[in-house]
Amino acid sequence: MTMTTVPAAARTPLKTGVLALWGLFWLAVALWMLGDPAGWYAGVDGVPNTGPYNPHFVRDIGMAYLTLALLVFAAIRWPAQAVPLVGAGALFLGLHAVLHVWDIAAGRLPAEHILMDMPGVFVPVLVSIFLTWWCAPARAA
Repeated sequence: MTMTTVPAAARTPLKTGVLALWGLFWLAVALWMLGDPAGWYAGVDGVPNTGPYNPHFVRDIGMAYLTLALLVFAAIRWPAQAVPLVGAGALFLGLHAVLHVWDIAAGRLPAEHILMDMPGVFVPVLVSIFLTWWCAPARAA
């Protein structure tokens, strides 16, 4: 297996900083879910509509978000592999968003969830897709 190198210009401080903020965001969410699952469950608008509180399940999801953070931090460490690393996070977030749309369409969640889920479910997918695209070596800035 050969490792491709990323041109020095592709490792801009801006790109590194944005990725670091994205990774820190997911790390903060993960730590909140792992450290205070009841507080997270009660503190995020719409979450109680998805089912009864289950601290183990909240921590399971916290581990998924911890994985997202680690993928982003790995993309900073190994910029030549940033597209598949950040893309894996985008895939998870995209599938999560599809599940929310499916539940809304099937009537398992109220229709207003489409707006409630915008900041925490749908926007993160768009950000992750953009970051995956931006990390491609062809986009050095």
